[in-house]
Amino acid sequence: MQPQKEARRGLFSYAGKYKALSVCACILSGVSAVLVLMPFICIWQVVREIFAVLPNVGQAQNLSYYGWLAVAFALAGIITYFAALMCSHLAAFRTARNMRSEALHHIVRLPLGYFNQNSSGRLRRIIDESAGQTEAFLAHMLPDLAGAIVTPFAMLAILLIFDWRLGLVSLVPMIIGFIILSRMMGTSMNTSMQQYQNALEDMNSEAVEYVRGIPVVKTFQQSVYSFKNFHAAIKRYSSWAVDYTLKCRLPMCGFTVSVNGVFAFLIPAGILLIASAVDHKTFLLNFIFYVLFTPVVTVMMTRIMFSGENALMARDAARRIETILLEKPLEEPAVPVKPEGAGIVFDQVRFTYSGSDTPAIDGVSFEIPEGATVAMVGPSGGGKTTAASLIPRFWDVQEGRVCVGGVDVRQIATSDLMDQVSFVFQNTRLQKASLLENIRSARPDAPAEAVLAAARAARCEDIFEKLPQGIDTVVGTKGLYLSGGEAQRIALARAILKDAPIVLLDEATAFADPENEYQIQKAFEELTRGKTVLMIAHRLTTVRHADCILVMANGRITEQGTHEALLEKGGAYAAMWKDYQSTEAWKIKGKEAA
Repeated sequence: MQPQKEARRGLFSYAGKYKALSVCACILSGVSAVLVLMPFICIWQVVREIFAVLPNVGQAQNLSYYGWLAVAFALAGIITYFAALMCSHLAAFRTARNMRSEALHHIVRLPLGYFNQNSSGRLRRIIDESAGQTEAFLAHMLPDLAGAIVTPFAMLAILLIFDWRLGLVSLVPMIIGFIILSRMMGTSMNTSMQQYQNALEDMNSEAVEYVRGIPVVKTFQQSVYSFKNFHAAIKRYSSWAVDYTLKCRLPMCGFTVSVNGVFAFLIPAGILLIASAVDHKTFLLNFIFYVLFTPVVTVMMTRIMFSGENALMARDAARRIETILLEKPLEEPAVPVKPEGAGIVFDQVRFTYSGSDTPAIDGVSFEIPEGATVAMVGPSGGGKTTAASLIPRFWDVQEGRVCVGGVDVRQIATSDLMDQVSFVFQNTRLQKASLLENIRSARPDAPAEAVLAAARAARCEDIFEKLPQGIDTVVGTKGLYLSGGEAQRIALARAILKDAPIVLLDEATAFADPENEYQIQKAFEELTRGKTVLMIAHRLTTVRHADCILVMANGRITEQGTHEALLEKGGAYAAMWKDYQSTEAWKIKGKEAA
């Protein structure tokens, strides 16, 4: 396995051999910036020729020469800039492609728990839009930035070559603009840019999760509550945008006034200086040149501002890509060991999530013999889902060990471990593909007959019957979505098709209505027959027949035993069962009254 890269040189590290094209683009853009300034000198020469022969303008002999020379310089500048853009676009496309490719290749090696902590909306935005931002910067803004950096030096030479006094006066608003710009683009801007990207990332993530959850939301009539997180993300972004705009209002006004206020300095200076000029005609000619030339200052400063802002965005985008690339993938064993059997053992397991001081799993030990069914119950946040996630290595334990078939899961090759385990979680995710392909994803080489058999075992026939193309219907197109319970049955069909010896069920009936729950329970019987099963459930009727029930709270096992044994013990499980029975009785009475 490749060693983890700890740091990168920046955007150019993704360009590969195309880095030379980016450098070439910057050089050509700098040359172009000088060339497009030359027509101003040619125009000044035309004015000078005319003033020299006034009022007999027809006697001016070099007007055509300087006119065509101005056109030649302008065309040369345009062609050179076009060549710079060709180079920069080729480099930008390859850099963005490499960023996406490297991030996607790395992301598939990360533990599955990473995707539980990072929503698909957030990851999509980081990989896709961050690469897009760097592409736009390298293709357009980097050449402009290079030209904008060269332009001040060329302008400085031109401004001082004719009349250094008028040149210095013309530099005053430019210097003021640079001071304001440097403050706007300082460390506070870096922080603000990160906050801006965070706010967009948060809003994008919430939008994706909201849209994905619409079928479940509609099933349980929770539209107002489900929109709350999305609305809060929009409000946070709105609040940040307004605050940032107000913060930039005064410096932006100062910058705009300064770069557009050259004449406010130049005209008074010209009036004062012409009185002391030895040659009034020459001074007037130079003054006309500065009047014609100084508007370029406004264009240059504006380009520098926008290029600098996009440079900050590109740096932040590269940093976000880097946060993915610096995530450590699962360590594959140097000498993989194949598990012998499907038994599961937790041996003094401790696990703490990154950024937390409280262990999610604290010294847990239990065993699930091959072919047995063990259920986990307990309050939310007790560690049940975390414990189940450690078996397929969603995360690796910090202490103790989790064994499958007598082998520590860290010593089993990832592909072998995945072959051993099927899991159905409460948040079922279906791909935008046909139901046939969604089920077949568990075993891509499975024939259609095997897929149909798995679907029948999962009681999916009624789902296919109501859809226009049956099992070939593509989920997510033209408003075709499944309810939470129906999506769970498709996930169960997928698990049945995989036919792995170990089955993990985490709140698999959480979003099911009574009709779907009945169908899911029937599918459970087919899925779990002869398998090693770890089941997490909040509906205690689904776990009462388990071989063993583990009660978890605060990351520890507080009770364990069969349903009957735990009821006799009169502890936490007995209290949970009593509360559950009372709730069910209340529901029945409510229905009878209705």
